[in-house]
Amino acid sequence: MKSKLFAASLVASALFAGLGFAPVMAQGTNTPAIDRAQAAISARIQQGMASGHITPSEARELYRRDRDIEAREMRFKSNGTATPQERQQLRADLDALGAEVERMMANRDVVTQPGNGNTSGIDNRQNNISQRIDEGIRSGHITQREARKLQNRERNIARHEANFKRDGVVTQQERRQLRNELTRLRDDVERMMSNDRRGRN
Repeated sequence: MKSKLFAASLVASALFAGLGFAPVMAQGTNTPAIDRAQAAISARIQQGMASGHITPSEARELYRRDRDIEAREMRFKSNGTATPQERQQLRADLDALGAEVERMMANRDVVTQPGNGNTSGIDNRQNNISQRIDEGIRSGHITQREARKLQNRERNIARHEANFKRDGVVTQQERRQLRNELTRLRDDVERMMSNDRRGRN
């Protein structure tokens, strides 16, 4: 689990770095306070992944919202001026995103127990399911509401794994339970992906 979250953190870091905030900010209207807020939120998301308070799937959704705010900012700047109303909207959007990140950071359900046991196969399945949920959101096959329910189930499975690791051993029975929970979650995700239900968000 630790290696999975570390890898996800690196991916998220690369994703954020690839957004190109610095060169874009040099164009049009300067918004340093908004830029600092975006950078601070990104750092908190990475901290949340490293600590286990934020799952990789949750992090991808948070970064998607961050990119949406960035795109909105660029539209506001396209005519060379960001009005006070537009700046206020950007600050409100960032405040809402920051509050959501802090809510997750305050969650006592930490989904990692570093150094206990080896469940790399289970972790890989979790990561694959997280990616499929993300694909479903992007394609419109999975609504935001459905995604939150799926992500809550993903978090519960991760918490079960963490509990199993506390004594340093994950038994065959415990591994079987985790695999069964992941299979049911995966089947539900794939059922949603196979249905043409786009445009319901």
